[in-house]
Amino acid sequence: MISHPSRHCTVELQALPSRIGQVRRILSAQLRYWHLDPLIDRAVLGVTELLTNVHRHAQPDKTCTVKIELLLDRLMVSVHDHDPRLPVVADIKDTELLATCGRGLAMVAAVSESWGVRPDGESGKFVWFTLPTPSAARPQRRTVLDKTALRFVEVRADARRPEHAPARSAVAG
Repeated sequence: MISHPSRHCTVELQALPSRIGQVRRILSAQLRYWHLDPLIDRAVLGVTELLTNVHRHAQPDKTCTVKIELLLDRLMVSVHDHDPRLPVVADIKDTELLATCGRGLAMVAAVSESWGVRPDGESGKFVWFTLPTPSAARPQRRTVLDKTALRFVEVRADARRPEHAPARSAVAG
């Protein structure tokens, strides 16, 4: 089941390798829809690491829920699974240089603004991370000179011309 209200998206799945790829595509599409393209790579990497941890470690099953929320100035990504055991962060110094696993949460920490784990009693846990939203995700304003009235006018970045300004200026620029 996928829900797409304006500020969050939730996907329930079995954390299997084929499903992880589908969630990556859903997450990418949702971030494009929200005009958060600069966050796609980091968000997809983070959610891949969290889902891979569910696939490898969660018991009794691999059922989980991925939720992304667009908050005021950040994107929050969380994964809820049904295993109440909290993850253990591997110390990078103790990991072999060429190891192919054991760095998931360290990678999440490296690409995110913040991250954490929240127990959910016997129902499992939430592992989450946040990414700051780029200033482009918020409405931008700029100041332009309205040459006909010789005054400055604020306009939104997505507007074609300032409000109250004529489509063509009679004053040569």
